[in-house]
Amino acid sequence: MKIEPQDLLSKMFQAAVNAAQPEHCIPPYLPDAPKGRTIVIGAGKASAAMAQALERHWDKGPISGVVVTRYGYNVPCDHIKILEASHPVPDQAGEDAAREILRTVSGLNEDDLVICLISGGGSSLLPLAAEGITLADKQAINKALLKSGASIGEMNTVRRHLSAIKGGRLAAACAPARVLNLLISDVPGDKPMDIASGPTVADPTTCEQALEIITRYGIDIPAAARALLESGDGETIKPDDPRLAHVTTHLVATPQLALLAAARVAEARGVRPVLLGDSIEGEARDVGKVMAGIALSVAQHEQPAQAPCVLLSGGETTVTLRGQGRGGRNVEFLLSTAIALNGAPGIYGLAGDTDGVDGQEEIAGAFCGPDTLERAWQQGIRPRASLDNNDGHGFFEALDDALVTGPTLTNVNDFRAILVLSPSD
Repeated sequence: MKIEPQDLLSKMFQAAVNAAQPEHCIPPYLPDAPKGRTIVIGAGKASAAMAQALERHWDKGPISGVVVTRYGYNVPCDHIKILEASHPVPDQAGEDAAREILRTVSGLNEDDLVICLISGGGSSLLPLAAEGITLADKQAINKALLKSGASIGEMNTVRRHLSAIKGGRLAAACAPARVLNLLISDVPGDKPMDIASGPTVADPTTCEQALEIITRYGIDIPAAARALLESGDGETIKPDDPRLAHVTTHLVATPQLALLAAARVAEARGVRPVLLGDSIEGEARDVGKVMAGIALSVAQHEQPAQAPCVLLSGGETTVTLRGQGRGGRNVEFLLSTAIALNGAPGIYGLAGDTDGVDGQEEIAGAFCGPDTLERAWQQGIRPRASLDNNDGHGFFEALDDALVTGPTLTNVNDFRAILVLSPSD
């Protein structure tokens, strides 16, 4: 069977996205009806689709509630109110949504049930700052974090300690009601406290750790934010807090499940999948060099597998912005990979964000192949200059190799596939 590289890579990416669709992963976790009310809350790029899936499969009595999603990710619901706000930089609509969600869970009792639908992006969509910190402060801090090269775990540690709703505070506000968390993970390691900065789960990290991260990356924060951390007044809800005694958490979709779905597509085409990990972090360009090195080892030495094979990985890399380009960690990874491969025959790649948005662009990612560099040079584009300028999006768009999906309504983080074919393929 002749393998068409871009078609196979596209089908693998789509399988990864489909595995995390709320319509498939929400119904198995729906609970029995409570004695009291059932309230639905949530935040994230997938939260509206999660709410819609819940409504479709809920036949256990009345439900109501409110969730907030990214602009353009709204889907119709009959009983759950859908709000929209900005991502990745928060806005006033997100702050208003956070306040409305807190009002929605006020005054509940032990007979009530709160179903909390959380997915990636929820941190920026719930920007309710701690007392003394303004929305403008939060926006500036968030922009600085995104440019700093800090890992997602480090960024969320800071965010939790400057928030009035994250770090378990939303769960505490629901007490004494029972809380059921249904989470779609977009973070390396699938730690609930890092998914949307953990609004409804306990947080063992501290203000002191948040300060260390601020110092490590040289991030300038407002005096009020620094005072909050230094005083300890920004401390989050800890695991032994009695208000979290009736909180249950399920991971309904994860990056690993998405990679396994893609692996099955490869196997059906006679291509051996090699899973390298679902939680790979680091500078995107550095990870790209490593993946290229592994692909070349397959081609030259049949290690760690024999071609045809596909190297699959997930996680969340970072980009330290040094240039004036349009960024995007997946396209930065792929451009670095292509440069390191230097036109090696039979090696193709796809990298994309499963939510359909890489960085701040409405572009999921891109494709590359053995002719990528040559086609760029023919257009007068210098690949290394594009990488130095953090302009992966501009590079791949010029080659018509951008991966554009539109909103996928889910998010299990980055998907990377490097396909290595033998001459006979």
